[in-house]
Amino acid sequence: MIRLHRSNADTMKDVEIVVIGVPDESNSHAKRKGTSRAPDVLRIASNDYEFFERGGKLIPTCPMSGTLNRKCIFDAGNIPDKHRLRELVTDITLKGKLPIMIGGDHSLSTEAIQAVSSAIGKKLSLLYFDAHPDFVSSTTNYYGSVLTDTTQSLNFRKSMLIGTRAAEPEELENAKKVGLRILNPLEIAEIGVKRVAQMIRARTRGSNVYVSVDLDCLDPAFAPGVSVPSPGGLSSIDLIYLLNKTISTGNVVAIDIVELAPDYDINNTTAMLAARIMSECIASL
Repeated sequence: MIRLHRSNADTMKDVEIVVIGVPDESNSHAKRKGTSRAPDVLRIASNDYEFFERGGKLIPTCPMSGTLNRKCIFDAGNIPDKHRLRELVTDITLKGKLPIMIGGDHSLSTEAIQAVSSAIGKKLSLLYFDAHPDFVSSTTNYYGSVLTDTTQSLNFRKSMLIGTRAAEPEELENAKKVGLRILNPLEIAEIGVKRVAQMIRARTRGSNVYVSVDLDCLDPAFAPGVSVPSPGGLSSIDLIYLLNKTISTGNVVAIDIVELAPDYDINNTTAMLAARIMSECIASL
């Protein structure tokens, strides 16, 4: 079993952060398959490229912001069935720990959002970094209907879609009906990431925030290995900046990183970036 070198605990008992692999793409309609291999591919990328080996010792690299020192992390491995995720995430949340899920297709967010909201007893603010709104309502229970399937668990007026640029008309209409703010990459380029970070903080203030990162929010130039690529996306450093400024506020209760498609990656570019995103997220907590 592949474990993250950054996992520094043997059990879940005394940790703050629990990493869970969800090697499932059963609810994906993507033509590009293979996201079920992503959790272990991301772990391998982290272990191979975020550590140096010298004198028989593993030397970790440091994050750009925040710190990994004194962060207690447990890699819980992969769960064999996505439907067991709800039970596990509920248990983790009730114990005051933060779950980080590695997908797998984006439908894992449905299970996790519902579990966290139920455990906390409140609706969540959702920060959804994705090329697609995943707000289809004419069809449900798949990776394109996450927001529809979790409506009862979310406060849409305290949530945002970020990097969205490949929306279906019904998705835009659904977002408009519930007051969900969408920021597409053109708007982000115009106002700048610093202003976007301020907008995120203002909108989510006082809320419990669930952060979901579909790697296709990034431009394919930075992340070619995703299941549904869409040109015109965010840059890698802009995404990491926004995640850092969001997570460092201290009100994030869960994170997921999804839709890595290793078979379509180029020289592990996307896998390495996904590993970096996860490390920077943890460092920002």
